[in-house]
Amino acid sequence: MFEHEFLGNPLLTWLIGSGIASGLWCVLLIARRVLTRIIRHIADKSAAWWSELPVVLVARTQGWFLAVIALLAGSRPLEMSAKVDTALWFLLVAASLVQAGWWAHCMVASLVKSHRGRMLREDPSKVATIGVLGFIAQSTLWVLVALLLLANAGVEITPLIAGLGVGGIAIALAVQTVLSDLLASLSILFDKPFVVGDFLIVGDLMGVVENIGLKTTRIRSLSGEQLVFSNNDLLASRIRNFGRMRERRATFEVGVTYETPREKLARIPEILKAAVEAQPKTRFDRSHFIKFGPYSLDFETVYYVEVPDMNAYLDIQQAINLRVFSEFAGEGIEFAYPTQMIHGVPAALPGQS
Repeated sequence: MFEHEFLGNPLLTWLIGSGIASGLWCVLLIARRVLTRIIRHIADKSAAWWSELPVVLVARTQGWFLAVIALLAGSRPLEMSAKVDTALWFLLVAASLVQAGWWAHCMVASLVKSHRGRMLREDPSKVATIGVLGFIAQSTLWVLVALLLLANAGVEITPLIAGLGVGGIAIALAVQTVLSDLLASLSILFDKPFVVGDFLIVGDLMGVVENIGLKTTRIRSLSGEQLVFSNNDLLASRIRNFGRMRERRATFEVGVTYETPREKLARIPEILKAAVEAQPKTRFDRSHFIKFGPYSLDFETVYYVEVPDMNAYLDIQQAINLRVFSEFAGEGIEFAYPTQMIHGVPAALPGQS
């Protein structure tokens, strides 16, 4: 019975080959399950973003790929024609390419997932961009796998690649504006000239960055309306980013009357300096009698607020102004204001009323 031949091989040889294939497949499936548990246990103890990659490589190994390996091993005892042997090896190469593509696909998805979780906490506006980058990477990957499969099948892929290149150029020209905005969004993502929450001034427009999308960036203006900028146009503009301000330089002027005595003029820079230094989170720079104005003697004071917050700066400037007002009143120094004095008004001439 076992000597009976089927497709050029005794039945016993078929049974041996089938036993090898079935046994090896079961062993590979069990090994995959055990290795997945071991590697996942190790990965759970690590906080590194790449710790999930080995788990992906083992857990995403497909059963059909293991079956192809087992089938090829089981076919070794059999006598087969060159065509069948070539077909089996092509099946292994094709299965390996598809499995490698699936590994890479899952690794990209895992990286996107890990970065998406971090960006949801740090900058939610970049989640969509990361998703698009992942989609582009995965699509490119499967196109490459398809080309390699065709090449291994004996298909001439050079004309196909050339056709894809020409088609890609045509598509790129058709969606040039969209692509420029997409590339600009990637530039914003990686170069980070600004992030969500930064206060920007772009030309004569200003506001807080609310969302950075694939094509547009949206800014909430101080008056409440939403400003929408094309990413490409925004990067081509001169942007003043107050969100990166570490400290604020402040300048203010005080004018006193021309009747102020010289000794009190000499005291004014000291009063202004003391008023600045009395405030927390400030650094005094200078205070000088800078010019003779049309109706006042002008003093300029420069100091730094060590926090960038606008409200904090205004609170500090208000406190300085109130202190200067009180000190000047105590010293008898008068603030100047626009005045005109008319001297020697002539009397009316005889005959004139």
